[in-house]
Amino acid sequence: MIDEPGGHREVVLTHPRSPTERAILQSWAEEHHPGARVLPVWAGTEVPSALGEVLATADDGARDTVIVPARVTWVTPESDEPGAVRRLRGLAVTAAMRMAWSPLHPAMAHYRPDAARVVAGEQATVADLVSRFVAQAGGGPGSTGFARFVARQAVLACDRAERKVLGDRYKVPRRMVEQITSSSRFAALVERLAGETGSPAAEISRRLRSCLHEMAAVQSPPAIDVFRAMMGPMHQKTWDVVVDESGLERLRELNRQHALVFLPSHRSYVDPLLFAEVLHDRDFPRNHVLGGNNLSFWPMGALGRRAGVVFIRRSFGSDTVYKAAIQEYLGHLLAKRFNLEWYIEGGRSRTGKLRRPRVGLLRYLAGALAERPGLDAVLVPVSIVYDQLHEVGAMAAEQRGGEKRAEGLGWMYGYFRDQRRHIGTARVRFAEPIPLRRALDEAGDGPAQLEKVAFRVCAGINRVTPATATSLVTFALLSARDRALTLQQVREVVAPLADHLEAREVPVPVAELRTRHGLRMTLDRLAEAGVVTIFDGGTEPVFSISPGRHHVAAFYRNGALHHLLLRALLELALLRVGDSGEGEDLVEVAWRELSRLRDLLKFEFFFSTRREFRDEILRELDLVEPRWRERATSPGDVRAALRRAPLLVAPGVLRSFVDAQLVVADRLAALGEDPVPAEQEFLTSCLGVGRQMLLQHRLDRADSVSRELYGGALRLAENRGLIMESDGLGERRRAWLGEVTAVIDDLGRLGDLQRARLEVVLGTGEEPAPVRTDVEGDSDVAS
Repeated sequence: MIDEPGGHREVVLTHPRSPTERAILQSWAEEHHPGARVLPVWAGTEVPSALGEVLATADDGARDTVIVPARVTWVTPESDEPGAVRRLRGLAVTAAMRMAWSPLHPAMAHYRPDAARVVAGEQATVADLVSRFVAQAGGGPGSTGFARFVARQAVLACDRAERKVLGDRYKVPRRMVEQITSSSRFAALVERLAGETGSPAAEISRRLRSCLHEMAAVQSPPAIDVFRAMMGPMHQKTWDVVVDESGLERLRELNRQHALVFLPSHRSYVDPLLFAEVLHDRDFPRNHVLGGNNLSFWPMGALGRRAGVVFIRRSFGSDTVYKAAIQEYLGHLLAKRFNLEWYIEGGRSRTGKLRRPRVGLLRYLAGALAERPGLDAVLVPVSIVYDQLHEVGAMAAEQRGGEKRAEGLGWMYGYFRDQRRHIGTARVRFAEPIPLRRALDEAGDGPAQLEKVAFRVCAGINRVTPATATSLVTFALLSARDRALTLQQVREVVAPLADHLEAREVPVPVAELRTRHGLRMTLDRLAEAGVVTIFDGGTEPVFSISPGRHHVAAFYRNGALHHLLLRALLELALLRVGDSGEGEDLVEVAWRELSRLRDLLKFEFFFSTRREFRDEILRELDLVEPRWRERATSPGDVRAALRRAPLLVAPGVLRSFVDAQLVVADRLAALGEDPVPAEQEFLTSCLGVGRQMLLQHRLDRADSVSRELYGGALRLAENRGLIMESDGLGERRRAWLGEVTAVIDDLGRLGDLQRARLEVVLGTGEEPAPVRTDVEGDSDVAS
């Protein structure tokens, strides 16, 4: 294109990394933009003065000068060969091509000329760029920052063009810190923080920049491929992955308009690796994964940061500047529609069920939206469930009081080694997305707003979490206590559980639970992992939980407990209704008991709103006694309904958690009016007393001796005002102990009935005895 007075009408802005790339770009420009001026701009260097001169000339009148961004992208197809080793080799070759040392470019261009592709970004006139610069940075044409702004926009335009070649999976941020710190928002933030802290603006600016550089992920397609090649062995051989494809397609449509914030459950170190591969294989842009800086050791830290991991300090207390940096960084990512990912539990579940959510990052996300009225984000609850985990033994040991092993190269080597054995299936499912602004409005103002939103996310995760064969088999074996079961007996115990879950439309692996072959495979895998012991020296094999492995079995069992929780609460409430005297309002007794149990367990499980909870209980009652609405009911009828029920789950679902509360309540009662020691000291004391009470058979379940469960019970005690010194403290502590003891007694009564039923199922006993009752003369009615 011929130059015209007032400036060059077209300027091709290139980003060559070598003379070879520069020659390729020059040749391309001569073919596609003849007569245009070609200006190379190298990333990470000062903007060349020639670009400043072109822009200054344009400012004098030729605002219609067109900037054409272009770069060379080296493309090689990923290997389609079968086998994990070949696939990883293909990834490594692809990554090597994309980040090859520049002296190798001539050979690459000679032997693989098809690998070098020129990608051209969206063109823009200088007038358009001036408008953007004024809006985003508050500057004007001719200012020293304008040329840098144009160079940044060219890089971003090439990134977008490159994604059309490489796919959305390689959507990566460029110069994020520079973008943030050159904006008018940053200047206003510095001024505000200087006023709040009393520190000089220059000092605040320096600290903010330092914090942003510390946390910002610097993604690149080559680094992503190297990261995948390096970390793939941690999960690719271990599980077959089953994905909720329809849910992911719905999210793809949403992602065209909004940034997505994926909030998965957290059971394993490999969760982010496996989930990233799920998204990559389906051409989703790579998430910015927010994680603790305890995993930022070399080489994980350097490579992870370039593959999208945002390492956050695990503790930053009252550091106002660091908090402001996080909020500004998250807001900028959302504004640029980069997807986020973090694990709302704050760490891996040590018990197999969701932990209480931590709302710190959610608070910064909500704050970022409050500062950007036109912006929204969509929360995506994600369930990641595994048939088995290699690391669950170590987590179980931590619950018994063992020390957590520090992460490092030695730890990583051991983890890689353990992951070489295939241990079943991993399932990834997506709950209904939640627009954050609407969720905040529906939660209402007040200190509990964010907790309500977080609980809604966790409820969504629980709702779509499938019941695995491993969870139901371990539930059955733990319910049999230390008794060994034959394969047929395991089937007889598991079948009512599967029937009930299917009636509630919970996904259940039918092939693994309804057939002898599938069930035996599940038991064999658990035996291979040391969780189950198989004795085959008699007439037929029998299966039981291995000695010392009850915590591991409970981890798998707990993954399905939320699906059985309502049934367990209803059983306890019906038991109390069956104890009612003549003239009592049975409905009032039931709801009073359900409300009490809900309050007792609110730090262990996630409950719906009270109105939704009532509807859920009524639907559960329809499954227990379908005709209850059609006839008048007496306490004897209720006891008979409990006796007829094909299964009783309350002891198996709740006993471990209430046993843990018993230990904590016992320790608090022993303190009388005295204050509670430091938390870790108190929990260690509970571990010792718990082991003693288990040996004395005052506790029913070995897995109740758990630091994490004691921590939940301590949170409940704090919520009830049983920690800080106050009037009547000793009496209230003893009252809680009495309440917990009464629930344990009720669970014991249901356990007796369930064990009697088990004897009949196993063909070794008589019909169940009547349910014990506290009302004289009514015990025979239960039969």
